Amino acid sequence: MQKLKDKIALVTGGSRGMGAAIVRQLAQDGATVVFTYVNGKEKAQTLVDKLTIEGLKVSAIKADNAVEGEITSALTQTVQKFGKLDILVNNAGVYAGKPMEEHTLDDYRFTMDVNVKAVFEAAIFAAQKLEKSGRFITIGSNMADRVVAAQGTLYSMSKSALSGLTRGLARDLGPKGITVNLVQPGPVNTDMNPADGSHADNARSLMAIPKYGDPQQIAEVVSYLASPSASFTTGSIMTIDGGFNC
Repeated sequence: MQKLKDKIALVTGGSRGMGAAIVRQLAQDGATVVFTYVNGKEKAQTLVDKLTIEGLKVSAIKADNAVEGEITSALTQTVQKFGKLDILVNNAGVYAGKPMEEHTLDDYRFTMDVNVKAVFEAAIFAAQKLEKSGRFITIGSNMADRVVAAQGTLYSMSKSALSGLTRGLARDLGPKGITVNLVQPGPVNTDMNPADGSHADNARSLMAIPKYGDPQQIAEVVSYLASPSASFTTGSIMTIDGGFNC
């Protein structure tokens, strides 16, 4: 039996990398999945076509986390089309790595808008519209807890904010039976952070298990958190990083 049968899910930033793996996994588990994308319309459509051929229920909506109101619009469209929303996965994020002296306040605004404000915007919607026994899951980063090199200040600051949001929101939504959890991946092999990239060997040298993770491993953690089995798991922060933060 598919554990997410008849569930409606929305995944932000789902056209590639960990997001695409999460979309596929939730759909394989029986959910009808809507995902957002910003610029990669062709890549998003390719993913929709591929998963549809496999018999999965997937569709895409253009929505930019950096633009106020667009996530709310995507969520509203999803509820209007399917009648409800059971699972919300905040996956979209950006990384602006550069020397601190080169940063601008525009960098700050963009990073915080995408990585934090959009998640808070989605949380407001969840408090109003997410179904009872719903799931609110956010993808953060192990860099929220450990920064081992320069140029990660802005990113780690934005991801640290998600810890407080998760714990507070778990209290706010718990009485409704809605769980709220945070997944913090470490080095995972995606096009944004490839296992053969210029910094990969250094990352592996800091890990207890010296190899990059696979997006599917993150997707399976999200799948568990979205499932009925996780009904007693809320306010949790799960760091999946091969022991990087040991």
